[in-house]
Amino acid sequence: MADERIRLVILGGAGVGKSCIVKRFLTKTYTDKYRATVEDLYNREYDLGTVTLKVDILDTSGDMQFPAMRRLSIATAHAFLLVYATTSAQSFLSVKQCFEEIREQRADFQDIPIVIAGNKSDLAQTHREVKLEEVSDWVYCELPKLRAKVLECSAKDNYNITELFKTLLSLSKYVTAGNSSSETPLKRRSSAYVSATSKVSNFFTGKTRVASPSISQEKRQALLDSDPATSGESKLKPRSRSLIRRSSRKTKQQIQNANDDCNIQ
Repeated sequence: MADERIRLVILGGAGVGKSCIVKRFLTKTYTDKYRATVEDLYNREYDLGTVTLKVDILDTSGDMQFPAMRRLSIATAHAFLLVYATTSAQSFLSVKQCFEEIREQRADFQDIPIVIAGNKSDLAQTHREVKLEEVSDWVYCELPKLRAKVLECSAKDNYNITELFKTLLSLSKYVTAGNSSSETPLKRRSSAYVSATSKVSNFFTGKTRVASPSISQEKRQALLDSDPATSGESKLKPRSRSLIRRSSRKTKQQIQNANDDCNIQ
């Protein structure tokens, strides 16, 4: 069974409940105690039949004092969950800022799955500052056409939490909205993300290549340079005429076989 890996990055202002959403989804727990997050990484696996989908969930800091970490998380993401609090107009402005950072850094921003989540809907009746219609107008009317959805949720009441992640997977075209995939238990990993992704813009079309996490680009290039099969000297070496003739005959035979297979009976 083949393995595929995607990286979901959660962005938003401080105190909007990003970590609560993740923990409610992964561990079915909730706490009112606030602890500022620097960066936490979790892993989840989905058995989709022909492929095992490994989802890395990166919970980022709501504090803007880590710009380099934010740039790295945006550059390596395959999907985004942008979280604001329905009780805070300022948090919605933070989400708009996060989106502008994504648009500035990612030329493929229109192809990236994005879910904008309004958390703390349990307090919306008495403390609402951001209307769902306001967010929807911004996403669907003011912005360029995106692969995006808007949902309200409550980590405290466990309302729409699972739907957030189902929507992200359906937007990524790995899972349809009605697919009931089986899940393996949570596997906690280090907060340092160890995988290096060489290409992210075409990930959802199946063209992304993921580099080995244990080999840096410099070491990889050094190994390629030292390999006679890939060295420049080997590439410049002329091919013998007998090899060219054998290759030509083999190519002609392959073309003939392909033509035979394509004939309509």
